Amino acid sequence: MNRAYIGLGSNLEDPLHQVTDALQELEEIAQSRVITRSSLYRSDPVGPPGQPDYINAVAALDTELTPEQLLDALQAIEQAHQRVRKIHWGPRTLDLDILLFGGQVITTERLTVPHAWMLERNFVLWPLAEIAPELHLPDGSALSDHLSHCPLGTLERISL
Repeated sequence: MNRAYIGLGSNLEDPLHQVTDALQELEEIAQSRVITRSSLYRSDPVGPPGQPDYINAVAALDTELTPEQLLDALQAIEQAHQRVRKIHWGPRTLDLDILLFGGQVITTERLTVPHAWMLERNFVLWPLAEIAPELHLPDGSALSDHLSHCPLGTLERISL
């Protein structure tokens, strides 16, 4: 069993509904069990200007799936939400990312874990710290040490 942390985000078609539905759909992933989830957060968009704000969260799940099998399951959920990949960092109905998978470092054509941008994204680090404050990354660094380099800024918690 591996502990995986999943980042969730949406800024299209009722983002609050998209993320809350996706959190429930994570419960349905085979050979996996959601352990906890963060509050929901409103964040400024990253990427092309003129996008609506995002709703973000992080969930922790224990899984017997391989990282690639988990990625397949997450992408199936995205597809069910009509995720369209047109513009890099563009608006989306739903984005599900594997942030961490056990203590593994993974670099394949399909998957990079730890997630390549997670240490630069307040909408990832702060919800992750909410549910796993004592977490250490695969390089041994404490998650809490990274928070000081990624200020809360305009990130706003909107639910528990």
